[in-house]
Amino acid sequence: MIDAGPPTTAHLDGTMRDDRHHMQIRVYYEDTDFSGIVYHANYLRFMERGRTNHLRLMGAEQHALFTEAQAETPGFAFVVRSMQIDFLKPARMDDMLDVVTWPVAVKGASITLAQEVRRGADVLVKAQVRVAFISEGRAQPIPKALRVLMKADKV
Repeated sequence: MIDAGPPTTAHLDGTMRDDRHHMQIRVYYEDTDFSGIVYHANYLRFMERGRTNHLRLMGAEQHALFTEAQAETPGFAFVVRSMQIDFLKPARMDDMLDVVTWPVAVKGASITLAQEVRRGADVLVKAQVRVAFISEGRAQPIPKALRVLMKADKV
């Protein structure tokens, strides 16, 4: 038996290439509607996973990062403030999709990310997602630890 070494989740979390996060998703039966194409709301789930894994691969140990942010801004949360989405082409069961995520802007209390869901060279879905940082129900400046992680000064 060959020792493969310690387990890794890099393949599960995706990869960073050219400052963009790429995450592979296989379409399962449960992702489709009665016509056999991916149900539109499932793309939102795919993109949420992409945003989470993008943050993870940027070096965020999320629990530690959020503990630090909690100390600076108690009761904080990230919430999707707005999303523009275009459904261009359908995906079907067994398709291998690439969910691509990259930052567009990091401003005071919000982050805007662009996302695409691709099948090979075909772009199936395009979205712009603005995520707000809130505390006690109001928008708050993003804490320094999170701004540094997201390279806010470079975006």
